Amino acid sequence: MRTRLRRLAVTAAVLLTAAGSLPAAAADAPDRQARQERQERQERPSNGALSAVIRYTEYGIPHIVAKNHAGIGFGEGWAQAADEVCTLADGFVTLRGERSRYFGADTAADGALSAARTNLTSDLYFRGVRETRTVEKLLAEPDPAGPTREARAMMRGWAAGYNAWLKQNKITDPSCKGASWVRPVTELDVAARGLAIAAIAGEGRLVDAITTAQPPTGSGTGSPAARKPTAKAVAKAADTLWGTADMGSNAVAFRGDTTANGSGLLLGNPHYPWQGGRRFWQSQQTIPGELNVSGGSLLGMPAISIGFNAHVAWSHTVSTGIPANFHQLTLDPADPTTYLVDGRPERMTKRTVTVAVKDGAPVTRTQWWTRYGPVVNAMGPQAPLPWTTTTAYALYDPNAVNLRFADTSLGFSKARSTDDVLKSLAEHQGIPWVNTIAADRAGHSLYTQSQVVPRITDELAERCSTALGKTTYPASGIAILDGSRGDCALGSDRDAVQPGIFGPARMPTLKDAPYVENSNGTPWMTNADRPITGYERIFGTVGTDLGLRTRGGIEDVAAMAERGDLTVRDLQRQQFANRVPAGDLAAEDLARACAALPGGSATGSDGKAVDVSEACGVLKAWDRTMNTGSRGALLFDRFWRKVTQTVAPGQLWKVPFSAADPIRTPRTLNPDAPGLAAALADAVAELRSAGIALDAKLGEHQFVVRGGERIPVPGGAGRLGVWNVIEPTWDASGGGYTEVPMGSSHIQAVGWDGGRCPVARTLLTYSQSSNPKSPHYSDQTRLFSGEKWVTSRFCEKDILSSPKLKVVRVSEHR
Repeated sequence: MRTRLRRLAVTAAVLLTAAGSLPAAAADAPDRQARQERQERQERPSNGALSAVIRYTEYGIPHIVAKNHAGIGFGEGWAQAADEVCTLADGFVTLRGERSRYFGADTAADGALSAARTNLTSDLYFRGVRETRTVEKLLAEPDPAGPTREARAMMRGWAAGYNAWLKQNKITDPSCKGASWVRPVTELDVAARGLAIAAIAGEGRLVDAITTAQPPTGSGTGSPAARKPTAKAVAKAADTLWGTADMGSNAVAFRGDTTANGSGLLLGNPHYPWQGGRRFWQSQQTIPGELNVSGGSLLGMPAISIGFNAHVAWSHTVSTGIPANFHQLTLDPADPTTYLVDGRPERMTKRTVTVAVKDGAPVTRTQWWTRYGPVVNAMGPQAPLPWTTTTAYALYDPNAVNLRFADTSLGFSKARSTDDVLKSLAEHQGIPWVNTIAADRAGHSLYTQSQVVPRITDELAERCSTALGKTTYPASGIAILDGSRGDCALGSDRDAVQPGIFGPARMPTLKDAPYVENSNGTPWMTNADRPITGYERIFGTVGTDLGLRTRGGIEDVAAMAERGDLTVRDLQRQQFANRVPAGDLAAEDLARACAALPGGSATGSDGKAVDVSEACGVLKAWDRTMNTGSRGALLFDRFWRKVTQTVAPGQLWKVPFSAADPIRTPRTLNPDAPGLAAALADAVAELRSAGIALDAKLGEHQFVVRGGERIPVPGGAGRLGVWNVIEPTWDASGGGYTEVPMGSSHIQAVGWDGGRCPVARTLLTYSQSSNPKSPHYSDQTRLFSGEKWVTSRFCEKDILSSPKLKVVRVSEHR
């Protein structure tokens, strides 16, 4: 007891000292110049050492208090290193272009910061970024084009905190204990990580195509016709590049007149990888009098990415906006590294990059860059973009120079209303590839697709698309423009922070609807009663099939809004309802069709007859959920994946999609659809081959392993329409699903009840630390398995009353 009281006294003293030394909130400064000068003085510690106080509560969640932004960054860097040092260090190896040096050139890359297939192509790209000093140039830009002093202070502080932890602690995580590649970092490394996250959906998706594109040799006219890109291949590649296979999300915000007390409500449910450098990590950041925010940060990021404060809560969902475009180049007949713009030749910029290789000679490769961006040779394995003697393709990714994510997030952290969220988006324009959904204490709701996308209007696409682009743009939003015409330049909006992107006024936005919901769908159906239209095709479609997750989400939240009197508890129930919209639409009809099969037999895709009679009863009895105890869920899951891959929607459903009824169509399973019976036979045969009973409980086969123990995982695939997305990987030879690699991650349900403190429940599904020796390696994962939540400790009284309270003062010098 005496120790506990002493900790509380020390903490209170530190907080009072910090509060007394701080000026009033920056928003009260009379003008921008005075604010910047004051902030610059504030961020320079008088004794040259940075410090922070970290109060740990249940599940290892740190509440970080510091005097300034640099101190907050310091505390974040320290605490992130304590939980995730190996994951972070591995990412910094990637950013330095040194994976081949330590792990071998041909080994698969980590996949967290780009889609590079091998360490060599990853290194060639990131080494090129470093050697061209891209990040240094962006750091030198005055805001809003570059980061503010506050954001830079947080980056600098984060690097110092990470380094201090390395210096003062021993690594226990076996994945990097004693590794020579765990090294101190700099502000440049932290900024480079932020830039890589921003560009991950653009240049990051096409690293292999950038680093392997080479001019043709000889005098031939180029690749044979068989290798020319087709619209169908490009559309399929777009689904791979800019779909939501490895990242997705749901979020809903409710307006005050639908809630029990008139305040807004927000449920955020991002779907991200459960391992590696794109994990979220929880914390609270407090600068007394200026900043007080809680939420999840992507690893290595100093600001809160998704979170809440006393007034506002926000989340993000991966958007349908296409964050990059292509320019088809007309080449000089005499030189394939020279292209023509309005008839005038421009030489490509040659980047020669050398990468050190473990146990081998260094590898040197050349990349080629144009006024539009890098030359690429493909959009994917099935969509080549061949570099011939007459034609090449260049990628334009405006997020490759977007270092404004941290400032936008910091603006959210300090917001007092949804209008302030919009203000931060407009001022910084740093959100790269996601929508923003927000609610506030006053009862306002907000959806906006305010993201950085190329400024491609439908008029520009119509006027300047190449023959291929005239097909790809309407079909997939991918613009392929004629790079030989100066009048086809993207231009600028007057309110845009950088050239070549849309300004804030052009973004699809819906304010103060009873609910706003997004499940990675088009902006069109954010609210079924208030469709958003009039935006450019590059943002998404209008009047097209929504997909089952969007349909199911809108069905659920519209009913909630109609019912009214909502509380945070209703959000919690929605998160773990685990309803399967595909099951509601098809399971009964499927069971009936199964029972009608002659002799209870169906022919599989391999031509073999399968006894499916047992499946009929299992499907009929299934409760239409993906709870861990659901029997029949696994059978329907395997069937649905197969039938949707082999049967076209026009054949699968009797009632086709109608833009006049997008939530309820398509519907009514067609029992005579070619391939339906075969899909059922294949699913039954697959489970039996793996030794899995058709009525096995879902949780027996959908799991993660922690400390040698299988932990059942609730939820289901997005294609089933399940809100609580879990995407396991099937291993036919391994006996079923492997460990869950991706799905629901940092979940938050937030509201207000009239008191000073927000009412918040959170859950980090994979827990705070990936270190198996950490006590916080699986504690929240077990909560997730049991569909339980963490009660957020936001206010001081709640933090200090935590039975698990642990206070640590950290500094550069001990």
